[in-house]
Amino acid sequence: MEQTKQAAVGCVIMASGRAVRFGSDKLLADFGGAPLIARALAVTASPALAARVVVTRSAEVARLARAAGATTVLHSLPGRNDTVRLGLDALLGECPGLGGCIFLPGDQPLLRRESLEAMVRDFHAQKETERVILRLGWRAGGAEPLLGSPVLFGSGHFDALRALPEGRGGGVVIRQHPGYIRAVYAQSAEELEDADTVERLEALKRFL
Repeated sequence: MEQTKQAAVGCVIMASGRAVRFGSDKLLADFGGAPLIARALAVTASPALAARVVVTRSAEVARLARAAGATTVLHSLPGRNDTVRLGLDALLGECPGLGGCIFLPGDQPLLRRESLEAMVRDFHAQKETERVILRLGWRAGGAEPLLGSPVLFGSGHFDALRALPEGRGGGVVIRQHPGYIRAVYAQSAEELEDADTVERLEALKRFL
């Protein structure tokens, strides 16, 4: 996908969760014969992305990310706001003219690269002055669509994302702009599922 410097999209892989409900570092748990974090690294190995950064508190996750060619930020700060800020700062250090940033949780193992690339395509189709926040979604029948992660923010939101309240994530910015959210629909609802517990991880393995 051809990109201009101004329109380039990067990705922050959020891998700093403490996995309290899981009971151990879930990103190192086996999923299809590889650590769970390997799924996020594979999905983001796409020419649609100008750069990608993995933000983590785990030295082993950082090692795996570096081995996969991703920039890593290893830290010990407590809040989700810290993860967002550190990742975005690292991306902007690599791509100062970044036009957009996808924030992708590291524990959505069934997310497809095609869905991520569709989000980037929709971003590029927008005029710079009319950009909305893009969220991966799923629509079943006539029900209200389910909106989840990843989320793609344009550069107009970068300052707000770098100054989030302590302990808060990008949902703060989403709630501030309720009329400027648009879904990019996944091929299956399972793409939006995360592995919060050992039981949920085992259930998601059925879809491999």
